[in-house]
Amino acid sequence: MAQMEVEMDESKNSADNIQTQLQEEYLKSLEQLEEGQLVDGSVIQVTPDQVFIDVGYKSEGKIPIAEFTEIPNVGDVVSVILITKENKHGEVIVSKQKADVKLFWKNLRQAFQDHTVIEGTIEKLVKGGYDVDLGAGARAFLPISQSDAQKVDKPEKLLGIKTSFYVERLYSDGKVNIVVNRRKWIEEEIERKRTDFFENTPIGAEVAGTVKSFTSFGAFIDLGGFDGLLHINDMSWGHVTRPKDFVKKGQEIRLKVIRIDPVEKRINLSLKHFTDDPWVHFEDKYHVNDIVKGRVTKLTDFGAFIELEEGIEGLAHISEFSWVRKIQKPGELLAIGDEVECMILGYDLQAGRVSLGLKQVTTNPWNDINEKYPVGTRLSRKVVKITNAGAFVNLEEGIDGFLHGDDLSWTKKKRPGSELSVGQDVEVMVIGVDQENHHIRLGIKQLSEDPWQSFAETYKVGSLVEGEVSSIKEFGIFVKVPGGIEGLIHKSNLPDTRDENPDEALKKYQVGDKIKAVILELQPEKSMVAFSIRDYQKKVQRDELSRYMAAEEAEDSKYTLGDFLKSKGTN
Repeated sequence: MAQMEVEMDESKNSADNIQTQLQEEYLKSLEQLEEGQLVDGSVIQVTPDQVFIDVGYKSEGKIPIAEFTEIPNVGDVVSVILITKENKHGEVIVSKQKADVKLFWKNLRQAFQDHTVIEGTIEKLVKGGYDVDLGAGARAFLPISQSDAQKVDKPEKLLGIKTSFYVERLYSDGKVNIVVNRRKWIEEEIERKRTDFFENTPIGAEVAGTVKSFTSFGAFIDLGGFDGLLHINDMSWGHVTRPKDFVKKGQEIRLKVIRIDPVEKRINLSLKHFTDDPWVHFEDKYHVNDIVKGRVTKLTDFGAFIELEEGIEGLAHISEFSWVRKIQKPGELLAIGDEVECMILGYDLQAGRVSLGLKQVTTNPWNDINEKYPVGTRLSRKVVKITNAGAFVNLEEGIDGFLHGDDLSWTKKKRPGSELSVGQDVEVMVIGVDQENHHIRLGIKQLSEDPWQSFAETYKVGSLVEGEVSSIKEFGIFVKVPGGIEGLIHKSNLPDTRDENPDEALKKYQVGDKIKAVILELQPEKSMVAFSIRDYQKKVQRDELSRYMAAEEAEDSKYTLGDFLKSKGTN
């Protein structure tokens, strides 16, 4: 028993010694580091909210995930600032954000001393330049004169760019001020690229560039901060009069290097040298009266330029466009990029010119137009164009008929744009053909009987009608009567008594009201009818008076005319 007690005491003493040693080692490690010191820790766990860092202490440091611009992986080494060795809960408090700031300023001062570049983002315009975010909460001023190697015409175009800078000034006058220079870095990059280009680019090499600016003799191409010249004579094997017709500012293109002068630092570029001169082989491929295909490349007032192949461009004069239409502008028939068939009418190899015709590849359809579309023919065709006056309806390739707005409806004044749309199928009737002047007149209302004629046969001036108010204007009301006919009651014809004011009478009516009126005027050939409520009331009174007089004669009535008028409220 005594031996067991001795062994237990020895075991207890051994455990106490180990615990004491661990505590001493831990305290010793804590004494070696100072609060505020920059230390490296290893990521041991990442949660949605926090990152746990092992910095070699009893407990791990916890860092909010928001302090990381990129979420780390387990095992990554992260620099942190030791804030507190051990708080009241026995936790180690560390900060990555403060470590980032400390490292940033250390690197910034080093970059300033060693004249090395730093990175930042140009964030906003300020007076005289830009505000630049360098990270770690530090901001710098970039003078606009030092923001680019070229004049900055649109300062806002640099906003949001992440780029490199030199630290121009780093000083303090109560607060830290940083001035950076982007222009110096860009100029060094340009010179490096230019030197590399002249040393390593052979004649005939293919390069990429962006059209920068124009002169009367060509275009300057940006090859990466330095320019090459694309001369007008090197743009195409064909004739080029203006560089802007061939390349566009800002366009990215590939070119061939045809001349280099390292002493003068000149570079000549070419587009046409990608192919042989096509005019050398023209007569092997093309002949007069050949029908060929081409692509419309340019429209002018007098015609269209059509590219048969690269470097071979011909002109189709506007007079050679169509047998059937009087083309005022080439854009009425063609658009840039259209693929078309045409006939070669002639060519001049020395001048590099080809005359083309579009209409020659088709027959003239007006020769038998009367037989194809006699008056009275009913057709269903598509609307191809709408104007304020009417709509053009395509009858066949190259021939359009005109549907005037007056021929849309017998009873309504309709605007073509509100009733029809391009591409719509409409049923029409041919109502006129002028072969000599190439004109065909179409109508929709002619497909049905004219309701004005029917109305005129049924009603005469003085007839009573019933209708519905369809619209109200300042000058009167429009009334729709049987047959879809719409007529006007002028406000002067609205009062039903002599004393009533026309404007007050107008206020009594609303759209949809049922009314009775008398026809004042009827001109069916002009689609016009006028009504009157005032005359209707007079007619009603006359009719009642006639009936009264007739009744008096027949029945020897005891009532007098005065009694009758009083009963009707007539003054």
